[in-house]
Amino acid sequence: MLKYRKFVRKERIGILQRKIMSASVSGTIFAIILGFIFPNLFGDISISSIHEYFFASISIIPFYMMYSLPAILIYGVITSIISDKVGDFISIKTKEKKVESIVSGLLHIVFGLILIWLSLGAAMLFFITDRIMKRRKQQYKWLEAIKSLALPVVTWLIFMGIVWVKDMFLN
Repeated sequence: MLKYRKFVRKERIGILQRKIMSASVSGTIFAIILGFIFPNLFGDISISSIHEYFFASISIIPFYMMYSLPAILIYGVITSIISDKVGDFISIKTKEKKVESIVSGLLHIVFGLILIWLSLGAAMLFFITDRIMKRRKQQYKWLEAIKSLALPVVTWLIFMGIVWVKDMFLN
């Protein structure tokens, strides 16, 4: 029991940094997946070829990133920390380490139901990304968390650059 409590305390160091990094990675992946699943969100273009589908997807990804990433960074990080804390509390009370992951996963699902299927997908992607990062390294530093925010910015710039090049040279 004492060893487990020391493990939990050690694990709490750097949780916010890890959550920010998880949000950066999962928010970027989520926007890209969403762009390829729903390339014609507004129904304003007809997609009749692979070429049109590809450019419609590329064009909508920056839009998805602008709206989903801040929500994932703010709402996702806060609710993920709450989920992990509740999971930690219950696992300490029951003296079972596996309970923490189960409770945290279930709470991610509950918090992810705010926008039904759309946010549920983001919540599950966030949970999976966070669990992978948790297993890879115990402590993350603030500099790493801040650097991780470059991933969505660079991704947004790349997709906007592709859109710009398409509009300038292919139209």
